[in-house]
Formats: sequence, structure tokens, C-alpha cells
Amino acid sequence: MKEAAVLKEQAGSLKKPKLSLVRREYRTIRNVAGPLLFVENVHNVAYNEMVDIICSDGSRRTGQVLECTEKYAVVQVFEGTQGIDTQRTTINFREEVAKIDVSLDLLGRVLNGVGEPIDEGPKVVAEARLPITGAPINPFSREKPADFIQTGISAIDGLNTLVRGQKLPIFSGAGLPANELIAQIIRQAKVKTGEEFAIVFAAMGITHREAAFFRQDFERTGALERVVFFLNLADDPTIERILTPRCALTVAEYLAFTHDMHILVILTDMTNYCEALREISTAREEVPGRRGYPGYMYTDLATIYERAGRIKGKKGSITQLVILTMPDDDITHPIPDLTGYITEGQIVLSRQLHRRGIFPPIDVLPCLSRLMNLGIGAGKTREDHRNVADQLYAAYAQGRDLRRLVSIIGEEALSELDRKYLKFAEDFEQRFISQGEENREIEETLRLAWELLSTFPTSELKRIKREFIEKYLPREGEAGERPLILGAR
Repeated sequence: MKEAAVLKEQAGSLKKPKLSLVRREYRTIRNVAGPLLFVENVHNVAYNEMVDIICSDGSRRTGQVLECTEKYAVVQVFEGTQGIDTQRTTINFREEVAKIDVSLDLLGRVLNGVGEPIDEGPKVVAEARLPITGAPINPFSREKPADFIQTGISAIDGLNTLVRGQKLPIFSGAGLPANELIAQIIRQAKVKTGEEFAIVFAAMGITHREAAFFRQDFERTGALERVVFFLNLADDPTIERILTPRCALTVAEYLAFTHDMHILVILTDMTNYCEALREISTAREEVPGRRGYPGYMYTDLATIYERAGRIKGKKGSITQLVILTMPDDDITHPIPDLTGYITEGQIVLSRQLHRRGIFPPIDVLPCLSRLMNLGIGAGKTREDHRNVADQLYAAYAQGRDLRRLVSIIGEEALSELDRKYLKFAEDFEQRFISQGEENREIEETLRLAWELLSTFPTSELKRIKREFIEKYLPREGEAGERPLILGAR
């Protein structure tokens, strides 16, 4: 009996292992639509799973699962679907999501839209390989944004301060110098002395000329040393554009929360990203929303914007500057409209100021930084910052209103005080907003603001505390070449 049992056990051990009935390679492409492949009779396929596509000529392409059911999978192909043979092309599912190699060595490197080096530099030694489908920061784990990032731009630092952990969009228009403004911010941006600071710059759908401008400017000024540059060109695959901001934010999260660095993420141009989103939605034959954009665009943008912030217990931070081009200068267009709902304010570029030769052409009246108060004040910028910003805004708004009035009744009908406000509006644009490539420290910005305000009687400085007027207002002959006429206190 025992011998029989032993022989039976040995025979069982010699049986071949049971093979899985699930195949991971398929030649079942049903049809091709734009950048999408529709694969049928698939099993155990997951959303966002990466795919290897082996064409009939032996070439390889990469894709990602956009949608899956029990029998079908929709695969987006990064390199495009041109030339794919639906009968002989093999689809191989990797059983992993999209990932990117991250390392401190990425600083100073130029990468393509999916994080592969394209600058002919040495191979990057990866410290970790992370999935790019990160999640928004848990609200419970969020730390309130604090301290400011100095951009060297008076219209931003003085009136719409950028705070660490904030997401602040810049609304531009076709032909406006948004790229020049971005390059200047990248050159000049800094945090407190002694703190590690770097920039992750993701350019999506830009032209070769724009790409050459950024690379030459970074190399000329030495800014590239602290920049991780993701570059997706206009003639690169559209699908790659969808991954670029997520790759950039994954690198930013690694540098910020693993190496305790303060990271400024600059994303341009989000309009190109949204156009790619619409193209994919159309190929999937989804029901369109406003102006043909997918109905889930708000959710999709939120998954990008909400990855900015600070985390409790972590020293690092992620701040976002998002640049987008408003089609037809329409701020109510779905892209700026939805972006404005998610982010904390906006910087708006003015075509009228640009035509007058003012750079940067920032129209401060519709601009807003909702978290400005968290990053300014004593110990951060200066105690009088909030009061000065309020007074500048009020005086400039009154000067702009008087311009419209003058076009109707003429300047001769204005009072002496009204003419001061009219003159202030002109000086404010020419001296405070317009600064060319000058890099202004926050102290210089505030000094210039007080100099401009000193043209008014102190009785008109109603938004500034008396103690600040007595401490900071220039006396006669201190503000510049022309003497100042101050009203009674």
C-alpha cells in the first residue's frame, strides 16, 4: 500500500505544469482610427497598461490602453498608426503602466515628451522608476502654501505674488511674448538663500523655432543647469503630448518630496495639450462637450493641476506656472475658463500693452493671485507689501477709468487731481509694468511703487497705513530727479 502511494506521488510530480490559457500577444486588430487601435478578443487587460506594437516590417512602436472591456481594448499609439498592417501586426501587453526613470542627474538635461534624453549627453543612471499616473495630493495631507517665489517681474512680485505650492496660470494670446516672459522667469526665479531650487519645464506642441529659442536662451544664460527640460515638438506624435505634463510632474514630485527641493513646474502650452485631448476624443467617437472638447476635460486638467502643493512633514514644494494661449483672446473659452476654476488666480497678457511696446505686457486689472497674502508680509517680503499693492491697483484702476472719460469729454475738463491719476496710469505702465529684461528684487519693486505713489497727496493714499507712509514715502528730492509735492498729513 505504501509503495503504491509513493509511486503515485512520483508520477504526479512528473506531470507537466498547467499552462495559462490567457495570451498576452494578439493579432486581432479590428480597425485603426487616427492614433488609436481597436483590438478585440483580449483578456485581463488593464486601463493605462503599456503596450508594445510589433509591425509587420519588424519595427516597434509603443502604446497605452485608453479603454478596455471584457473583449475589446482601445490602444493609443505614441508614434502614430501610419503603415500598420491590421492582419500581421502583433500587440504585446506589458502588464505595467507608463513609468519614467527619475534621478538628480536629470537636472540640466533635455528630454523628449516621454522622458528620454535627446541632448546627446551621457546616459542617465536611474535612482528610481516611477509610474507617471500620479494622484492629486490628498487634501488632509496638504500643507498651506507659504513664502513667495521671486520672479524678478514687478507686475507679478508686487501685485500678483507667486507663492510656493500655488498653481497660477498665465493667459496669453497668439503673437504675444509669452515665451520671452517664460524664459525670463526661468532665468530669474529664486527662493530664499540656502534653499535648493530647481525648475521642471515642459513644452508641449511647440515649433522648432520656439524650441531653438528656449535651448539657446538657457545655454546662453546658464539657466539650463537647474532645469529639467521636457520637449514635445509640434510634429511629434500627438499622443506623446498627453504624457508630457505627467512625466514632468513625476520628476518634480521626486525632486521635491524625496530630495526636499522647491520645484517650479512650468507647463506650456496647455492649449496644445487640450487640442490633443480633443483629437483623441474625436477618434474614440465620444460625445463632444463645449466647442468639441471632451466633457471630461475639467477632470483631466484637474489631475494635472492638483499635483502642485506642499505636503505635511515634507520640506519640498511644487509650484505650477501654467501658460495657455486663449483662442481669439477669448478668456471665456473652455480652456482658460476651466483652468481658472481649478487654479488659484491668473496672469493676463494684454495685446494693447504689447502694441505699445511694453514688456512684459501684463494687464494687472484682470490679474489675481488668490494666495498672495500667504506669501507676503513681514519676514517674507516686507510689512507694507499688501497695502502698497492695494493702493497701486486702486490708483491704476482710477487712471484707466479716466482715460475712457477723456476720450469723451477731453482732458481739459479734468480736475488737477484727476490729471495726477491720469499721469500715474501712464507712468505705472511705462516704469512699473514695463521693465524689459531687468531683474528686479522685491525691494526694488516696492521702492519703485512708493516713488510712483509719492506723486499723490498723502490724503489720497487711503489704503496704506499711516505708519507705513511715514516710514517709506520718499521725501522731497529722494524719489528721483523731479521734486515731489506732498499734501498735508
